[in-house]
Amino acid sequence: MDASMSIDEVLAQIRQLKSNGQSLGKKKIKKSHPELMKSALYYFPSWEHAVDNSES
Repeated sequence: MDASMSIDEVLAQIRQLKSNGQSLGKKKIKKSHPELMKSALYYFPSWEHAVDNSES
């Protein structure tokens, strides 16, 4: 399985969604942004790890 986005793109998109006030709930993202979820799980052990890393 390959990621369609780079790790920087994943983190930037998470930050963008957060700044737009969108929910970062796992189920919502999986449905609305499947490529983001797939790529995030390629780089991080969980969606929560990806969200946490986007904050630092």
